[in-house]
Amino acid sequence: MTKLDLKKQLKHLYTPSKKEFSIVDVPPMNFIMIDGSGDPNTASEYQEALGALYGLSYTIKFASKKQLGIDYVVMALEGLWWAEDMAEFSQDDKSSWQWTMMMLQPDHITAEFVEEARAALAKKKDLPDLSKVRFERFHEGLSAQIMYLGPYADEAPTIARLHAFIEESGYERSGKHHEIYLGDPRRTAPEKLKTVIRQPMRPR
Repeated sequence: MTKLDLKKQLKHLYTPSKKEFSIVDVPPMNFIMIDGSGDPNTASEYQEALGALYGLSYTIKFASKKQLGIDYVVMALEGLWWAEDMAEFSQDDKSSWQWTMMMLQPDHITAEFVEEARAALAKKKDLPDLSKVRFERFHEGLSAQIMYLGPYADEAPTIARLHAFIEESGYERSGKHHEIYLGDPRRTAPEKLKTVIRQPMRPR
């Protein structure tokens, strides 16, 4: 039985320093993704989307282990966040937020394999948003990032410092605000939650 741990293989992308900002070049990788909008703290659409995403991720993992003999650690939840008018992208008012939630998949997982897993899951569970999940290759490219430790609601100062670092380094922001959630808010104290905060950028 082959066992993979993508978090360890991609350590520079998933366990950055919490003291210093780092610049990384994120390669193309395969994800399952689902889009939505609204405040993640109150929108039922968000919870339903996560149910479909987690359900499919674990179904794919178990099918890979059983059919292919390849086991792996299911990767952390990730989110791309933005607003149609970025001037309105505020930590205080999240009702206008747009989001794409996603989970990284190993290279041996194909679109066909995902569809087989989706069909198998649909027979077992009624997940209304399951049909909205897509398999997509995502290339983020040049980005700056840092590990943030603490409650999600208190991220704003760290995000502001990340943006300042990008400008001071001769770049400008491009692409969507990206967060990788390494802790489980249901089981972890808010002050101990670990989140990778990443921002794509390009030369100014």
